[in-house]
Amino acid sequence: MDIGVAIFATHDALGPAAVARLAEERGHESLFFAEHTHIPAERTSPFPGGAELPRRYSHTYDLFVAMTAAALSTTRLRVGSGICLVIERDPIITAKEVASIDALSGGRVEFGVGAGWNREEMANHGTDPRLRMAVLGERVQAMKAIWAQDEATYRGDHVSFERIWSWPKPAQRPHPPVLVGGYGPTVLDRVLSFGDAWFPTYGPVDLLDRARELWAKAERPVEVQVIGVPADARALEELERAGVRRAVHWLPSAGLGPVERALDRFEAAVAELHGE
Repeated sequence: MDIGVAIFATHDALGPAAVARLAEERGHESLFFAEHTHIPAERTSPFPGGAELPRRYSHTYDLFVAMTAAALSTTRLRVGSGICLVIERDPIITAKEVASIDALSGGRVEFGVGAGWNREEMANHGTDPRLRMAVLGERVQAMKAIWAQDEATYRGDHVSFERIWSWPKPAQRPHPPVLVGGYGPTVLDRVLSFGDAWFPTYGPVDLLDRARELWAKAERPVEVQVIGVPADARALEELERAGVRRAVHWLPSAGLGPVERALDRFEAAVAELHGE
């Protein structure tokens, strides 16, 4: 099982390039960045964390700027979106951004995608929250067409274009891995429709049962990767034994000292897992 970390990269914390170099130097396999384009000052959507929405949600760098900084400051680290809110982005532009970072990094992008939870946020981008899952699916499929075809066409209810050229193509062919976030009742259908992996948040008691359900339904290789894994050797062992491909731990949006201490705790749990 590969071990990675994730962060809300904010303008007042350790920068994305510095976090990336630190993660690579300390032997982590991957680094994922969260995304929120903005946070509406007034909203009714409840925060899934249950408490008050943390300040970092409204202070993040642009996702693809952070990913570029991380990719160009490292040589081996996988750099990913955890997750990209595709329903808030133009698919043609997003396909270009993903392909550009993948090409510049030599094929190190992991493309985590999802619809998110903040209905007011998505509505500000012109997306009807009731249609967000259909929009997500079409935009991802449209991007796949752009990546795979020299002259791409896509026709859908929410995305449509005829015969377009777009380079560079991703270094990873036909495209970077698509990791589908979320935990709703239809998430496994989305994974099977357009994902290479399921990328849920750690926590639900039936997570591994649903992972086994996914594997039983899949007619092709589909990975399960988990984000938000605690610094706990027992949790890591349970995931590894179940066949989870990657475990990702959240780092604080803070300066060097708190980030290093969080890495120390997580790395101690990984060492315990490995009997070190």
